[in-house]
Amino acid sequence: MSLTVLITGFGPFPGAPFNPTQPLARELARRRHPAFANVRRLAHVFRVSYEAVDRDLPALLASERPDALIMFGLATRARHVRVETRARNALTRALPDVGGHLPLSGTILAGGPAALPLRAPAQRLLVAARSTGLPAALSRDAGRYLCNYLCWRAAEAARAGAPRITCFIHVPPAQRTLMHWPRPPRFSFDALADAGEAIVRAAVVAVRAFI
Repeated sequence: MSLTVLITGFGPFPGAPFNPTQPLARELARRRHPAFANVRRLAHVFRVSYEAVDRDLPALLASERPDALIMFGLATRARHVRVETRARNALTRALPDVGGHLPLSGTILAGGPAALPLRAPAQRLLVAARSTGLPAALSRDAGRYLCNYLCWRAAEAARAGAPRITCFIHVPPAQRTLMHWPRPPRFSFDALADAGEAIVRAAVVAVRAFI
């Protein structure tokens, strides 16, 4: 049976003039592997704005009806891959999005739960990432910026019935990143792409187990 997998990344944002998840999403949508037989992979790059997430995510889920949504975001201070397990009901009012927008509140949903779980085979994705040699860990804190906001909106969609699997992966800076990072990136873009491919393959196996 054919599957549809939507792979997303983000564009640049204040403090990150190059975001490796932008080329990463596109690379993972075109890589070849036998595990991707009968798998339609689509890439989408979100502009780092709340408006873009609220506009693009529902439209993509409605038009493409993905079986799995695999989202990637940049954690500028991370030293390892982070497999997120939940979205926090939290927003930062200290950092505007690329459109200059600041949230009016420190929460996404007033009166809502403190967090929403992501419908993801987190342990399986963790093992997949580590199998490529990159350090990786599970995370319960996706931050308070656009990555966490996308996590929350995706978790809401999954609670409504689809996609079957909703994953968010934070990646550290890669060596294609511009050289004025405070610390040189530890990993190459190719290493991140190999880990990303392993994660996508693991998600495909997990989705098939649901069918």
